[in-house]
Amino acid sequence: MKKVTKVMLLIIIAVVGLVLSGCNQKDVNELEVIKKRGKLIVGTSPDYPPYEFIDVETGEVIGFDIEIAKEIAKDLGVELEIKEMSFNGLLAALTTGNVDIVLAGMTPTPERMESVDFSDIYYTAVQTVIVHADNKDTISSLDDLVGKQVGVQKGTIQAEIAAEIEGAKVKELGKITDLVMELKFKNIDALIVELPVAESYVKNNSDLYLTSITFEEVDGGSAVAVKKNSPELLTEINKTLKRLMDENLIDKFVTEATNNVNADEE
Repeated sequence: MKKVTKVMLLIIIAVVGLVLSGCNQKDVNELEVIKKRGKLIVGTSPDYPPYEFIDVETGEVIGFDIEIAKEIAKDLGVELEIKEMSFNGLLAALTTGNVDIVLAGMTPTPERMESVDFSDIYYTAVQTVIVHADNKDTISSLDDLVGKQVGVQKGTIQAEIAAEIEGAKVKELGKITDLVMELKFKNIDALIVELPVAESYVKNNSDLYLTSITFEEVDGGSAVAVKKNSPELLTEINKTLKRLMDENLIDKFVTEATNNVNADEE
């Protein structure tokens, strides 16, 4: 009888231990884990300039998502570690604990929200058109781009947009700076770029003009992904994002990252 009692007692202890362990796993405070470790591990897929890409000169991952990650880490008072992986492996890495957050120009779709939580939207791309100041009265609508020579950066959403313009002759180059020079010398009629980039170039070049032509992003914008049930971490991330947006730093990061995109040798 005593042997049976001891066995049952051991079973009860084991079961209670498993239950407590499960509760602890469920109630893990991801923010505390990160602060205790002293490091924020960010997962990204560095093949999507200007969001994140490899600097061919240094081999480092750069881009405006990376600048945002630096600001989040700074506000948390921890170091930053970037983990590179394929885009389709990011959420799996997040849910299994290999990374703390994902910053990769990711859209919070209903399907993704089933497995992870998302921050507030930190960036919604608006594409616009700049032209030479001499042409500001002749190119003011989408219809005016029909059949025109339109410049875009290689491998970007702008290239996809230009491809949909009827009869447009699309010129793709690796660097925005080269495309701007093409526009200044009137080798192209128009240049499609993201709004903050366009504003920066027009501000610093009196011979360029920002049209009212815009192309809205249709997928809802980008957000930071975190593990499910991480409210403390999510609150801190949203605080940083709000600060960056209030200070117009995200637009600044976008412009700088776009200017730093390294073109492959042609």
